[in-house]
Amino acid sequence: MKPLRKNVALAIDGGGIRGVIVAKALMMLEQALNSPSQQIFQLTAGTSTGAILAAGIASGLTARQMFDLYVELGAAIFPKTWRSALWPLTRYRYESELFVKHLQKQLGDKKMGDFWEPDARRDVIITCFDLLENRSRFIKPWKDEYRDWPVAKAVLASSTVPTYFPVVDGRYVDGGVGSYANPSYLAAYEIKYCLNWDLSETTLISLGTGRSPYAFLPDRSKEMQSWEWLGPVLGAFAQSADDQQTHLVDRYFPDLDYRRFQIDLSKPVAMDAVEMIPRLAVYGDMMGRKILNDQCETFDGLHPHNVEEIL
Repeated sequence: MKPLRKNVALAIDGGGIRGVIVAKALMMLEQALNSPSQQIFQLTAGTSTGAILAAGIASGLTARQMFDLYVELGAAIFPKTWRSALWPLTRYRYESELFVKHLQKQLGDKKMGDFWEPDARRDVIITCFDLLENRSRFIKPWKDEYRDWPVAKAVLASSTVPTYFPVVDGRYVDGGVGSYANPSYLAAYEIKYCLNWDLSETTLISLGTGRSPYAFLPDRSKEMQSWEWLGPVLGAFAQSADDQQTHLVDRYFPDLDYRRFQIDLSKPVAMDAVEMIPRLAVYGDMMGRKILNDQCETFDGLHPHNVEEIL
């Protein structure tokens, strides 16, 4: 792996239980560098499950601790109950109380402003979407309006995928509802215009949580029923937004050492597919090897799949 520069930032995509992939990959990075993530990264940005990891790193949790949390708590956070079985007849699939309890256990009563203490300043960006004001919010420790936000609340808001958990405070939902499921552009903007880091001395690592295979295969679209279009179309919107963030960083921050890593999934993995954790850990090993071997993604308008093989 190429040496990291003086300043190092991390941006992590959303993806629910697929955060296991990133946690496992970071375990390999920590082992290679012989340092915990908190010492490697001075800025962490995350959306949804990425917010859990970003806040966890800033709070001092190691990648191993976060991986173990996903493994141990996955089934507890996404239990099989009458509510999940009867969805979509219910407003949401899972109660958030247990999720909040475990967030507070790991993050304590820490406020966002606590990350910005003079003796140990650490920047964190957590995204969420404000339904009341119809806009994305970027929760940061140095912004006065978010200084007193509990970190657990910020993470919960960012992780509240609509239909999965009840809306936070009647207005906040998953940051991926906007254009920032991949928060790498936000991190790059923060680096240059807020922290005033020298781009030539900065590395930004961006980690995806798995890319689903192509939804539209030859002739399949001709047979699809109306309700079958919802998932593929939403997936296409989300993937296009993710690619756009990568393109924006490549285009507008050329002096930044930007390293984007993503992994191709053999099949779609739902946000709450806890039964897939063993397989996700394998994907995490694959991503970890990509990071250590500098196998970065490049944006050229096409996914790096073998198109001929798919067609």
